[in-house]
Amino acid sequence: MRARDLMSAPVVTVHPWAPVKEAAAVLSEHRFTALPVVDDDERLIGIVTEADLIRGRIPADARTAHQRPEIPSVAETSVEQVMTTPVTAMSSGTDVADLCQALVDAKIRAMPIVDGSRLVGIVTRGDVVRVLAREDSAISADVRHRLEIYGGTGRWKVEVHEGVVRIVDRYDDKTDRHVASLLALAVPGVVGAETVSSREDPWS
Repeated sequence: MRARDLMSAPVVTVHPWAPVKEAAAVLSEHRFTALPVVDDDERLIGIVTEADLIRGRIPADARTAHQRPEIPSVAETSVEQVMTTPVTAMSSGTDVADLCQALVDAKIRAMPIVDGSRLVGIVTRGDVVRVLAREDSAISADVRHRLEIYGGTGRWKVEVHEGVVRIVDRYDDKTDRHVASLLALAVPGVVGAETVSSREDPWS
C-alpha cells in the first residue's frame, strides 16, 4: 500500500495567522489530534497539535501557583506562535510500511502528505488502525476482484485469516503467482500473502 491509499483528502487546515482558540475549536469539533498549517497557496509550513495548544496555556490553581515555575503572563495568541515548524511530511507514493515506521520513530500521530510543498492529504495512526481492523470477508472480496481483473474469473481460490491471504492458482505460472501476491499485498488490511499452484494445495 501507498500513502495515497490511506490518506484523508481534502485536509482540514488552518492558517498561521489564525487565533489559537480557532485551531482548538477545529481540533475539538473534528476530534483530530493535529492540524496542518498552510499558507495562501496551500503549501505546508507547519503543524499544530493538541500538545502545542495545551502547553503552558492552562493557569495553575492559585492555591498551588507559588509551588510552580513562573510562566508568562500572556500566552501566545496565534497558530504561528505555537505550531511546530519545520514539519515532517511524506509523498503520496510513500510505502505505508515506511510511513508507519516514521510515525512510531518520531512519536507523532499524524503525517501530512505532500506533492512537492503542497499539502494533498494526511495519514493518522487511526487511519492505519482502521485498515488493520478490516473484516477478512471485505479483504477477500477486494483480493478476488483484483485477481479477476488480472487473470480472469475461476482461476483463483482466495482464503483470508486475520489479514493473511492465501491464494491458490489453478495454473502453474510462477510469474503470475508472484504478481498475484503483490496485488494482494496492495489491498488495505492485508498483512501477508502467499500464492501457490493447485498442485501444491492439499485441498485442491
